Amino acid sequence: MAEITYTLRYLPMFYDDFEERIMYITEVLHNKTAANELVDAVENAILQRLPNAESFEPYHSRKERKYPYYRIYVKNYTIYYVVIPNGDATKIMEVRRILHNLQDRDKYI
Repeated sequence: MAEITYTLRYLPMFYDDFEERIMYITEVLHNKTAANELVDAVENAILQRLPNAESFEPYHSRKERKYPYYRIYVKNYTIYYVVIPNGDATKIMEVRRILHNLQDRDKYI
């Protein structure tokens, strides 16, 4: 049996979410250090998850979905992604959202 290889892809919605959070930390909270640390932590968490994207419990959404969501917890944020088949031994880890843990995830996911 062939080992599965995952390719990383980000949706524009993720970039919009992430930029909004970074700008808030930088401009409203005036904490560039915390913003940079969050960028590094998110990037590292996603890259660490990539080789084993489906080895974690799926997020049980209220909506029925073609692909289940998975979560990565980073500081006060949750990153949501799906895994999409892309051939025999390849799959796409598609990162879709990053939300603050106090946000109503059912509204956004």
